[in-house]
Amino acid sequence: MAFGWIDEQARARRGAGLVRVLRPRPADSPLLDLASNDYLGLARHPEVAEGAVRAARAWGAGATGSRLVTGTTELHAELERELAAHCGFEAALVFSSGYAANLAAVTALAPHGSLVVSDAGNHASLIDGCRLARGTTQVVAHADPDAVRKALGTHDGPAVTVSDTVFSVDGDAAPLAALAEACREHGAGLVLDDAHGLGVLGDGGRGAPHAAGLAGADDVVVTVTLSKSLGSQGGAVLGPARVIEHLVNAARTFIFDTGLAPAATGAALAALTLLRHEPERAARARAVAAELHARLTALGLSAVRPDAAVVSVRAPSPEGAVRWAADCRAAGLSVGCFRPPSVPDGISRLRLTARADLSGEQIERAVRVIGETRP
Repeated sequence: MAFGWIDEQARARRGAGLVRVLRPRPADSPLLDLASNDYLGLARHPEVAEGAVRAARAWGAGATGSRLVTGTTELHAELERELAAHCGFEAALVFSSGYAANLAAVTALAPHGSLVVSDAGNHASLIDGCRLARGTTQVVAHADPDAVRKALGTHDGPAVTVSDTVFSVDGDAAPLAALAEACREHGAGLVLDDAHGLGVLGDGGRGAPHAAGLAGADDVVVTVTLSKSLGSQGGAVLGPARVIEHLVNAARTFIFDTGLAPAATGAALAALTLLRHEPERAARARAVAAELHARLTALGLSAVRPDAAVVSVRAPSPEGAVRWAADCRAAGLSVGCFRPPSVPDGISRLRLTARADLSGEQIERAVRVIGETRP
């Protein structure tokens, strides 16, 4: 029978407690949200929503085609200029998603004969980029510059190191300055996914590479998503102008994909403008994360100290994590639930995201619910 193997995989997932389900939410959910990646609380901000509305009215519902055909608008070009300026890079290129941006950066910068050195904790989009790249990939120990240095020392041709700046599972930060040093010793490029750093880290939310002094370097390329701190959708690659020009000509997820919808482009541009006017939102998101961590550990829970806005709380098992998240939901709190195979170390977690717009009362309520429902 066609696709008969799917049933066996479904049985295996059920037996391991790893079944995933979709839960459509209403427009006005009563749940306190600590599960989304809306770090700055901008997804529903009136100015951001109005930016989407204005763009849709001016440009229509869709981009109408590939960026190289009809899909590039003046709005896309404006967003690219503003993103590059905010983050400190020479140029930027906007994609339909952060996933597409990562696939583009890795595949286009790792040709035949090259080496890709990839952190073991990297996001799935970077992993898939490595799988699709024509170079050879070597996975190294998590957040270990010496392991990167050793891997690069085994290769004589072009090379690039790929890493998240803030890892999505535990919220820990990569040692960016040390990674850059290791790459420069071997003439390798550095590609950094700043999905969880943009809007949260750096002066005024300019991102982790900016905070590490790497913004604008000719050997550093950064990818970002517009769907987290900026509350919209889409992604972008930032870097030297010659790298961006290369992506326009070589990145398949740019050449063959429809451009980012005008509404999402307008929303991201409005959010970026708002962040520039209210840079304190970045510090507030970090402060909320630190407070969540302090309160949860005071209850005796095992939580990883956050380097940005992600707070990871360990659960006893996949089943325990699912039950814990469900009990939180029943008590009015939405939290993330990370289990294998999404976590590289096999340890299940509740994943909480700090938001700049959370009040002290909401923080206290969230901690109380998590403590009262622990397995």
